[in-house]
Amino acid sequence: MNSITSGHFYKNVMKTVEAAGQLIHINPNALERLKTPRRSIILSVPLKTDNGKLLNFPGYRVQHNQTLGPFKGGLRYHPHVNLSESAALASLMTFKNALLGLPLGGAKGGVCVDPNKLSQGELERLTRSFATELGPFIGHDKDIPAPDVGTDSQTMAWILDTYSKEYGYCQTGVVTGKPVEIGGSMGRLSATGLGVVYCIEKALATRDQNISSATIAIQGFGKVGLHAAIEAADLGGKVVAVSDVSGGIFKADGLNLPDLVAYVKENRFISGFPSSEPITNEDLLELKVDVLAPCALDGVITTENAGKIKADIIVEGANGPVSSNATNILYENGKMIIPDILANGGGVVVSYFEWVQDLVWLFWTEEEVRNKLKKIMDASFDSVWHFAKEKNQNMRISAMSVALQRLEKAMKLRGQT
Repeated sequence: MNSITSGHFYKNVMKTVEAAGQLIHINPNALERLKTPRRSIILSVPLKTDNGKLLNFPGYRVQHNQTLGPFKGGLRYHPHVNLSESAALASLMTFKNALLGLPLGGAKGGVCVDPNKLSQGELERLTRSFATELGPFIGHDKDIPAPDVGTDSQTMAWILDTYSKEYGYCQTGVVTGKPVEIGGSMGRLSATGLGVVYCIEKALATRDQNISSATIAIQGFGKVGLHAAIEAADLGGKVVAVSDVSGGIFKADGLNLPDLVAYVKENRFISGFPSSEPITNEDLLELKVDVLAPCALDGVITTENAGKIKADIIVEGANGPVSSNATNILYENGKMIIPDILANGGGVVVSYFEWVQDLVWLFWTEEEVRNKLKKIMDASFDSVWHFAKEKNQNMRISAMSVALQRLEKAMKLRGQT
């Protein structure tokens, strides 16, 4: 397991797990089970390119824990995908699902590849190859993948089709995040960003503020950040800054989100958006705003820049954007951090809804999905907030503590400790 546990991201997650475990006096046997994944799968994913050349890409699926139910988690296509990162993300999925009260375990994986360098045909062949290799380890009652960085609903459709061909009939429950035409759920595309906004509303309420009077900066304008910005603006929030890989933009009296979305659709990146001031991703993190939502990659707020963060509330739309040591600095400076396992839980909640709908072949309207999502996000926030107030702890260790308590109880009932 050395290649798993040696990664910085994994160590950062386990540091929080151990601190929370100590706080709640968790059974040491339960903690030991949760510190390493149950199963790690390394695959060779062959691809015949458009010019006929055969390439092999490393693929991974880490299945961390299934005490509460089938493994669940995304598949990403990114050049930095590796075993340790997959293990860290898989463990976060276990704790996220436990915190949200979902009957699911945690898994994560992907292919170490830059999808932007592949044609559409190559992406399809790579995905079908990956699905074939991964097939024996996934299924609606075993492990249910979903989209992540570099993958989307089309990726899931290819996996569904490839997997179903092995069985001779349609297996809609094998993946979530599918197009609605083949068993996907209404509201899935915006779910993670919407969950971020629900958490922003709850966090502001603890400080007697309302989103309609709040200024918001969002790092990342992809699947999570884009929808978080749209949903926040629809509720009256003033989104003053956003960023992507091309850099950031700032407008003190608020960005015009419909115009920005249209601009990105045409130009791909936000750089050059009219009537805005260009800033760097680093500048965005240090803006004086009410809410900062890092919705891009992990490790963007560390001990080096934590003291420069001026936002009162940090909502982790991404996985692991704030290090554990930076969390302590921010907490001491009076900042509230809504941790990833709570803040970006909207995606997996609606993935759970999709899975349930596929199993019973009964589908809900988008309004029903949004209402059900809000109930779960609000209840989960309240459980963490009450723990934090009672124990005088930050929200990160409180969220992990609530998750560990639920997992420990389930492990005890199943005789796993």
